[in-house]
Amino acid sequence: MAPFLELEGVTKRFGGVAALDAVSFKVPGGEILGLIGPNGAGKTTLLNCISGVHHLDAGSISFDGRRISGLPPHQVARLGIGRTFQVVKPFASMTVRENAAVGALFGSSEARLAPRAAFTWADEVLELVGLAPKARMTVGSLTIPDRKRLEVARALATKPRLLLLDEVMAGLNPVEVDEALEIVRKVHAGGITIVLIEHVMRVVVGVCDRVIVLHMGRFLAEGTPHEVLQDRRVIEAYLGEKYAQRAARGGEAGRG
Repeated sequence: MAPFLELEGVTKRFGGVAALDAVSFKVPGGEILGLIGPNGAGKTTLLNCISGVHHLDAGSISFDGRRISGLPPHQVARLGIGRTFQVVKPFASMTVRENAAVGALFGSSEARLAPRAAFTWADEVLELVGLAPKARMTVGSLTIPDRKRLEVARALATKPRLLLLDEVMAGLNPVEVDEALEIVRKVHAGGITIVLIEHVMRVVVGVCDRVIVLHMGRFLAEGTPHEVLQDRRVIEAYLGEKYAQRAARGGEAGRG
């Protein structure tokens, strides 16, 4: 069986600098894959390549048996790949409900619905992410955590089969992180494969089946969360000795 998502030798350069250098890995359907690494490792660039924001300088990306590298973002979305962005940019003049409905109106081929049906689906995804009570509020009145929830809702409204999450838990307090974790679990339980970028190690340990580590644009390590967080290369390049000592004492795997 072909992998659900496959990257082969993915390379992306900006000027003379390789933000990604021959990165290859496969993601089976139904997995939650974590992408970790220091700032500047190429994680967001990788999601941009998958979603069609960036064109590759070398390599290829295939989704569900079809090559997607070279396709523009709207065509990638219509194949069933949804994503969030690290810097949320909702439509400020619209309500929460209208923002979510945009995904259903212009998302994947399955998601593109007539306006009435689009708003019905928007109500369902807002319920899933806990924003139903705020559906008729303007976006400007939302807190940062709620804006992140809305970002996830807009992506879900496109009815993706693969969801790319870019640091949706950055800046959240521990209670908000727990709530966001529960949303990720619910989304995954609905049959959606997830690739997520995260710096909060509690999230990585809590939901990821497998973790891939990038460093300076290159593939550094992969394995289960436990295996990766004990890898000496990962500790030296990213986590640091304090984390290693805390983990050795059985402390909480937390960072963020």
